[in-house]
Amino acid sequence: MCKVLKVSVSGYYYWLKHPIGARQHKTQQLLIQIQQVYDRSQSRYGSPRITDDLNESGVKVSRNRVARLMKKASLKSIMYKKYHVQTTDSKHDYPVASNLLNREFSADKPGQNRSAEAMGV
Repeated sequence: MCKVLKVSVSGYYYWLKHPIGARQHKTQQLLIQIQQVYDRSQSRYGSPRITDDLNESGVKVSRNRVARLMKKASLKSIMYKKYHVQTTDSKHDYPVASNLLNREFSADKPGQNRSAEAMGV
């Protein structure tokens, strides 16, 4: 079986005796707590807010660790962009440029227009 899994015999028996380490156990517990805070916030909290929430509840953890665990668990905060109605103000008092081309776009050379030359511009 070790040949199939491509592991050493001693490594396999070590894994049987020590299936989960203390740090991995703490990481799993922390991931459960992060998931609870994330679900409680309706998927809106990111790593800074989750870190603050966990620190207030007595769990000492850094923002980078929370961000790494959230990325590993595919937890992303939902961010909504604020909607702005964007309209053009056509009732302004600013000067409006005159229409020199008057929709006549033919020219003899680049940078010139026949109607603009006739108008003396």
